[in-house]
Amino acid sequence: MDQELAKKRVVDQISEVGELTRQVSQRYEAIFSGFYGVLVETLDDATSMADAARFTMEMADTAVEGFRTNFVGQPRFACAKGCSACCHLIVAIPPGVAEAMAEHIDAAFSGEERDALILRLEEAIARFRDAEDPQAVRAPCPLLNDEGGCSVYEVRPLSCRSFTSTSLPRCQQVVFGPNPTNAGVDQNPARYRIYEYATRALEEAARRRGLPGQQQALSAALLAQLSP
Repeated sequence: MDQELAKKRVVDQISEVGELTRQVSQRYEAIFSGFYGVLVETLDDATSMADAARFTMEMADTAVEGFRTNFVGQPRFACAKGCSACCHLIVAIPPGVAEAMAEHIDAAFSGEERDALILRLEEAIARFRDAEDPQAVRAPCPLLNDEGGCSVYEVRPLSCRSFTSTSLPRCQQVVFGPNPTNAGVDQNPARYRIYEYATRALEEAARRRGLPGQQQALSAALLAQLSP
């Protein structure tokens, strides 16, 4: 084969695959913007922000499962019921989530369980309020049950859904141990982005209704919904 022709064939093949790679990359990025756009449009029809939050959770979970089903090389998570290291960190929630959680609690909790939860929420708020560095506080989420599971798992916040780990020791070290480099726990990128865009969609849905769009601390937002 002519040397120049040989080089051209190799370069042409590389160029073709390179172009396909660029197209795939663009389509991959479009998944997230498309998810956000469809979600925001759908949330306009929600009857309340609580309904908007519940649908957002369902939509995001469906999208995440789509990634796990259709993309090879997905990690095996070490997360399991009773492993609650990440449940000792501050959690912020977008509009609608506290309302959805409160409705779930009113339907599923006994009066005594509800009162006990309110007391734990008040204690958590005071703990963070009085801390010199709230970000350094490590305390169990008021919604954890005695087995270390989430008592409102069906309506748990989007940030809780997004957080995953492939190493329990790493979680323990980051949350409870010395962490001189301030490095965190590696997250599954696609999963994390889906829940991030879901959070943005709820913020936008609230603003479109003339409501505050900013996130709030979980304990304070939920207590406000549960208090008479």
